[in-house]
Amino acid sequence: MITVHTPSEGRLVAHQPEAGADFPPSMLWVDMVSPTVAEDAAMEAALGLEIPSRDDMAEIETSSRLYTENGAIFLTISLATGILRNKDELAAELHPLALILTPQALVTLRYTDITVIDRLGAQCSRAAPATPSALLVLLLDIIVDRLADSIERIAAEIDAINRQAFRRIMPKGRQQRLSNLALQSLLQRLGTAQDALSKARESAVSLARASSFLVLSLRKDANHSGQLKSMTRDLASLTDHASYLGNTITFLLDTTLGLINIEQNAVLKIFSVFAVVFLPPTMIAGIYGMNFERMPELGWQLGYPMALLLMLLSAILPYVIARWRGWL
Repeated sequence: MITVHTPSEGRLVAHQPEAGADFPPSMLWVDMVSPTVAEDAAMEAALGLEIPSRDDMAEIETSSRLYTENGAIFLTISLATGILRNKDELAAELHPLALILTPQALVTLRYTDITVIDRLGAQCSRAAPATPSALLVLLLDIIVDRLADSIERIAAEIDAINRQAFRRIMPKGRQQRLSNLALQSLLQRLGTAQDALSKARESAVSLARASSFLVLSLRKDANHSGQLKSMTRDLASLTDHASYLGNTITFLLDTTLGLINIEQNAVLKIFSVFAVVFLPPTMIAGIYGMNFERMPELGWQLGYPMALLLMLLSAILPYVIARWRGWL
């Protein structure tokens, strides 16, 4: 599907051209969403350029993602999407977006729904830039702003995990213990946050490379150099912050695994205490369960209560000693 945006009274008007029809010469922005072979051919004929294929957009080499050809600038960036879509959990996805800047128009090529493109369309329907390069800079600015919001969302999730792991204080001031299921849930949330953060960081690196390349490509256009340099600095700070959050996730992961070991050791310690507590009564019961004819207590009237009392005291004494030494 191809959507053509043409300027009208300071804003952009979107319409979809009919199959086989010529593209209007006044088009400022062309949005291509999962184009067909015929639509690719029509756009290549209109621009005199070769449109990147889906396989070309998946290339990881910088030379395949950032280049100039026949006076046009080709940028392929990776966008982390879905982080702000669901309020309950993070669900990050990474999708390529190809940007083709020509003297006549800006072409965006994608194979999935991307929110920033919709935001650009909504903003340009009210007030639009006058040149394709200004439109491209505006789109990149929207993407960086959206990326910053995504990283803030990930940071908020990491802080929530941190509070749940370390600040479990009950009303009476005692610390609440987490079950193994709760700790496993923390591990799952940490894994999801790490996945979203890695995709956001990859997107920031991709944008930083694209903005640096664009600064060199548009060095003759002084109107955008300052904004692009500021954008590059913002992306550098976002990358540093993402690296800091990555270290925090690593620390929380090690801590959660340590808490799981502590909980498991506590369970094993309880079983060990039960074994120690019931060992002396078991020994006494075993002694009086022997079938010897000559046992003094067999004919004693208080022998049975004495044996019960002796087993009870032998069970209490190890527990008291363990509490006194601080082992429990």
